[in-house]
Amino acid sequence: MDINFSADIFSVTETELLEPKKYQVVFLNDDFTTKEFVTQVLEVIYHKNNQEAEFLMEKVHQEGSAVVGTYTYDIAATRVNLTIKVAREYGFPLRCEMREA
Repeated sequence: MDINFSADIFSVTETELLEPKKYQVVFLNDDFTTKEFVTQVLEVIYHKNNQEAEFLMEKVHQEGSAVVGTYTYDIAATRVNLTIKVAREYGFPLRCEMREA
């Protein structure tokens, strides 16, 4: 099978590919969610090792908030929604939000 392409048929244009916007997931301190629960969420949902999870949990506790990760929009939104869903299922008012990086 022979295919003859003519240069007149196709037009090639240069397109600049942009990196997707990044979003920070921020945990906010509250007086009711246990440190153990926050640490566990950071390990399971955000794939942090125990040392990093404990460091971030303490930062949230002491400073009032901490960035726990930076992701594309879809990943950040999914993790925020999952975090809130799991926290509510366990009866905790843990708050987290997305901010454009």
